Amino acid sequence: MDDRIVVTGLGLVTSLGLDRETSWRAIQRGETRSQRVVGMPYFPDGELLAARVDLEPPEPGMLKVIPMTERAAAEALDDARVRWTDIDATRFGCSISAHMGDTRALWHALGDAAALPAGSVRWTDQWFPNTACAHVANRFGLTGPRMAHSTACASSLVSVLVGARMIRDGQCDAVLAGGGDSLNPLFCAGFRQLGVLAQSDDPATACRPFDRNRCGFILGEGAALLVLERERHALARGARIYAEFLGGHMLAEAHHVTGLDAESDALCELIRITLRKAGLDPTDVGYINAHGTATEQNDRVEMRAIRSAFGSHCQDLCVSSTKSMLGHLVNGSGAVELAVTLLAMRDGFAPPTINVRSPDPECSFDCLPIHGRKNRFQQALKLSVAFGGHLVAAAMRRWNRSDSGFAYPGDGGTVERAARAA
Repeated sequence: MDDRIVVTGLGLVTSLGLDRETSWRAIQRGETRSQRVVGMPYFPDGELLAARVDLEPPEPGMLKVIPMTERAAAEALDDARVRWTDIDATRFGCSISAHMGDTRALWHALGDAAALPAGSVRWTDQWFPNTACAHVANRFGLTGPRMAHSTACASSLVSVLVGARMIRDGQCDAVLAGGGDSLNPLFCAGFRQLGVLAQSDDPATACRPFDRNRCGFILGEGAALLVLERERHALARGARIYAEFLGGHMLAEAHHVTGLDAESDALCELIRITLRKAGLDPTDVGYINAHGTATEQNDRVEMRAIRSAFGSHCQDLCVSSTKSMLGHLVNGSGAVELAVTLLAMRDGFAPPTINVRSPDPECSFDCLPIHGRKNRFQQALKLSVAFGGHLVAAAMRRWNRSDSGFAYPGDGGTVERAARAA
């Protein structure tokens, strides 16, 4: 299929807000709501730092990731102005990343939790990693293909690439794609054993990607869903368009389950292949949303790969890690950070990497320390670097045609004039 693939709707739930625009405004301001967690099994009160979403499941025993993804899905579909009378549901797919199951019964068996009410833990939620995908698709009556990939921290970005592939190979006209995640004690304990969780007297300044004094990440919660559509399908129904999905690629390191190749060869090759598939020159890219975990290993690998792939253009690149504000959302991180990238592109504003007081000497790009800034970039990359060796990248281009419905904030003319002036 030679039709272009576009993004027509965004839904976002984060620790900074239960909707897209509230979250985005807080990100622009460089806010974070990281705090000390109380009542987490296996952790003394206050030891774990996390950016949690203020949303309780509507039913006892329901996984928190379900209402978060449902809320993000509803906002994305509303944003896309989907009228179900005009949509063929059999050609509307759902690609939502897998997630951790409900392990509370296990905590109870180990004596780490109070007695659970009978029937409070659903067996489907315990063992089916596609539970959120099924809930969302069933709620909105999407009867096209469903996919729920589990590729660690790259899962939801993989879900977006798979959604685009569903459209490209003719299975769908539109796909709801993305994912989410919530705190799970076993995951939290595992990350603590790996020594990658940040420790700080001040939770708000604990996560410092690309800073020479970085000490690890904080965990986060949230979800993001994108409505991907075939261009002709979107235009025929008068949809607003954020951006064009130019292409994405996946590679893997044959190196280690949790370790990365310090030479960054595979990640550098991934970036080059993605640019080639997207028809972009390195100088075409104005912004990169990095994986940016604030661990020694990840930051070093990303800094080296970006420098190698972009060469002299690296000094002109804006690169930020929004994990410094939102925390690491594990399975949900790729989609949430891609949604932030699209909002940054929509408004011509590159978001900051907060808490960077002393940039790493290897950081040869502008990591937007502390404050974001206006930047009417037209093309952007999103990178995900995950345990298991999963490497994923996606390239996006701002939709500058007058039918997009998105002029730059404060611009009194057409979108085309704004783009030419950038």
